[in-house]
Amino acid sequence: MKLRELIKGYEVQEQRGDLDVEVSGITDDSRSVKPGYLFFALKGERVDGRDFIPQAIEAGAVGVVAEGGVNSPDAPYIGVNDVHDAMAFVADRFYGHPSQGLKLVGITGTNGKTTTAYLVYQMLETLGKKVGLTGTIRYIIGSKTQSAPLTTPTSIEFQRILSEMLRESVEIVVSEVSSHALHQKRVSYTDFDIGVFTNLSHDHLDYHGDMESYFSAKEGLFRDFKLKKAVINVDDPYGERLIKSLKIRGKELISYGLKHDATLRAKEVVTDIHGASLLLEFENRIYRVRTPLPGITNVYNLLAALGTTVALGFGIEDVIETLTRLKPAEGRMELIKEGQPFTVVVDYAHTPDALEKLLETVRGFTSNRIITVFGCGGNRDKKKRPEMGEIAERLSDMVVVTSDNPRYEEEEQIIRDILSGMKMKKHIVLKDRKEAIHRALQLCELGDVLVIAGKGHEDYQEIRGMRMHFDDREVVREWIKSQAVGNRG
Repeated sequence: MKLRELIKGYEVQEQRGDLDVEVSGITDDSRSVKPGYLFFALKGERVDGRDFIPQAIEAGAVGVVAEGGVNSPDAPYIGVNDVHDAMAFVADRFYGHPSQGLKLVGITGTNGKTTTAYLVYQMLETLGKKVGLTGTIRYIIGSKTQSAPLTTPTSIEFQRILSEMLRESVEIVVSEVSSHALHQKRVSYTDFDIGVFTNLSHDHLDYHGDMESYFSAKEGLFRDFKLKKAVINVDDPYGERLIKSLKIRGKELISYGLKHDATLRAKEVVTDIHGASLLLEFENRIYRVRTPLPGITNVYNLLAALGTTVALGFGIEDVIETLTRLKPAEGRMELIKEGQPFTVVVDYAHTPDALEKLLETVRGFTSNRIITVFGCGGNRDKKKRPEMGEIAERLSDMVVVTSDNPRYEEEEQIIRDILSGMKMKKHIVLKDRKEAIHRALQLCELGDVLVIAGKGHEDYQEIRGMRMHFDDREVVREWIKSQAVGNRG
């Protein structure tokens, strides 16, 4: 496709050079430029893509898109107000508007996106549909699966994946949509059919600044896209706000929760370590439901998934029949069972709200001690660290404070921030995460529950720009097995 055709209809501020050049590929990474590529020079947190324009041109870029006056005498130049928006526009066109040939579900919220998306994916598969998935853990593209570098891919990668899904005869795509992705226009110019809102709580304020800006980014999925239906958690205060604004605008929606006015309502919920049972009320009918997913948080995730599948046009009875086959998402309330006389739970909880709900759920499963291992990520929202420290200490019998993904921050400073919220002195500090997990395992007695929070499915630690292999689940299994061998000896 010619560069002129790619940008036709888009408002540009400046254009120079021959726009009739043929574009064979698009990228925002100068290292991946090949002859015939169009290069988008994005300004990131650490680097400015405009600094790499000479390298991109040397590698064969036939055009450059950037913000501000840029000197690129050796290639056509397109100047725009918002390069992220321009990239999304061009990506959608370059890949042939793939979302128009798919049914697309976008799921946003602070917590629950991954589990909800995975539940919807499983339900639809059981109902005989060919489904694609993009989310925090992995991207599933027809018969192919790949690890996910981002919860929501860049706009170029997102549209490429959608086009590949079309080629794989995928019918419905379920996508986690992060607030960063919405703010950075990664999914702009995409036709979403269903929007899902799980909840909103303290997170990412290092990026968004305050809760209102954070909410506004999430709200964008319902404000800026022509959704056919919305599925909203009515029990969440921000969800309630969203429902009111959608009703004013005449949008069709399904609300879910435990409140009496929810379209899809759970009643008489009973939950244990093995799952939950409840009565489900929908359209004046009551259904008895059993799910293998434990905890009230998973009841909300289940309601969100049920509402989404119904919004896609499936009958509630057919959807309920899929529930016995459901499996939890990796690293979400994941139980490690190696014959040990205590329970080990690994969970991705890395926000105050998620950690609080996780520990409250676990408390309902045991009358014994809860021992919690957790840390906080570096170069992220610092305000939540003392809050998470207070929650961990209040809801646990012992806390082992350790590192998470320190990134470019000093682990000691992150730990000091966490400790500033801890007043009861029932904690120990072990900076090395492996050592911390081992110590917590040594502390466990018959009937105790060990909660290892923060990383869940992640199989790495990110320290000073390096990703080193580290998996909480592997560490636990190896330790338990080593103890069993030692006992036999």
